[in-house]
Amino acid sequence: MANARSGSLATILFLFMSSAALHKVVSQNLVTDNVTVVEGEMAIISCRVKNNDDSVIQLLNPNRQTIYFRDMRPLKDSRFQLVNFSDNELRVSLSNVSLSDEGRYVCQLYTDPPQEAYAEITVLIPPGNPIIEARDEVLSEGNETEMTCTAMSSKPAAIIRWMKGDKELPGKPKVELTYDKMYTVTSRLTFTVSKEDDGVPVACIVDHPAVKDFQAQKYLEVQYKPEVKIVVEFPQGLTREGENLELSCKFRGKPEPQRVNWLKVDDDVPSHAVITGADLYIENLNKSYNGTYRCVASNSIGEAYDDYTLYVYDAPTTTPKSTTATTTTTIITTTISYPEINQDSRAGEGAPRTVDHAVIGGVVAVVVFAMLCLLIVLGRYFARHKGTYFTHEAKGADDAADADTAIINAEGGHTNSDEKKEYYI
Repeated sequence: MANARSGSLATILFLFMSSAALHKVVSQNLVTDNVTVVEGEMAIISCRVKNNDDSVIQLLNPNRQTIYFRDMRPLKDSRFQLVNFSDNELRVSLSNVSLSDEGRYVCQLYTDPPQEAYAEITVLIPPGNPIIEARDEVLSEGNETEMTCTAMSSKPAAIIRWMKGDKELPGKPKVELTYDKMYTVTSRLTFTVSKEDDGVPVACIVDHPAVKDFQAQKYLEVQYKPEVKIVVEFPQGLTREGENLELSCKFRGKPEPQRVNWLKVDDDVPSHAVITGADLYIENLNKSYNGTYRCVASNSIGEAYDDYTLYVYDAPTTTPKSTTATTTTTIITTTISYPEINQDSRAGEGAPRTVDHAVIGGVVAVVVFAMLCLLIVLGRYFARHKGTYFTHEAKGADDAADADTAIINAEGGHTNSDEKKEYYI
């Protein structure tokens, strides 16, 4: 009977203790955080407990070996150092992290049953310096070229971007996993070059969480055929007989053109023309020199040319003064030919313009003559249509034999002179 009572008491005590332990597990909360660290740097592992009731905290490595038990370090690895220990936290640092340190670390709280929280350490390994290579060291305009960029031994795999100047170009990446669980990425870029690409940098940019602004670049060297332009140094306007002509051939190319030639299309250059390098000089022009003159420049890439069409105009002339008289007006007319200013003589562009003052003078003379004629006609018209006055002084004189009788027969004679009436028709 006593044994039965003691067994019942033990059972009750066990249930009470289990209930208390369950209450302890529920009331205590163990937490930690994942850690990402670059190889060679320091990682911090923190085991934290809320509402700890003096339960023991310990930290284990991925192989379940105890690193720290409370504030004691059983593991003989001096890279692990205690940062902080209290009832609520065990914080440990790991210096000079390597890839072998990567894995799941265990924070453990001695309760019944024990609690565990896991901190995953991820080790980032930056790639080596990117290596950029070009298939062609010297490029020719219009040709296609190929460049490659390699980022070696990284974790995780790097991303490679291409920039030509300020423009991004698409590449073709290739990712390889090496025996040591590293990634090697190679990107291939293909594009066609132009002469505008000469001296432009092409950059290979590596994007990786362990590094920033990691890149390599190479400057393009592009060869291109010459560009040629003929400039008229003299004269600035029309080219006229008796004047001089000076042309200058401007050019550029890569490599620099070594041969520059002047020729006349479908004819020979005038015998007395002087060619000095890229300049052509002709004195005392005449119309036999008309034609197309060409400057040709060449280098190892190719050749190019520019044309200038010469058209020689007549020399400016001045005609003698002439005098034209109409009635009382004298008109002096002079015809002078003026050259157009700043007009190029390429391709026979038009004929010289003249300003003829004789035409203006003739028009003025005709207008003046017409006005004089109009005044004369009006004067004669008004002279013929003057007013006629009739009086009664000689009324009755029509039947008189002589003048005296007419005066005597006039009504009123001289006595009525104050009563004369006049009528205007």
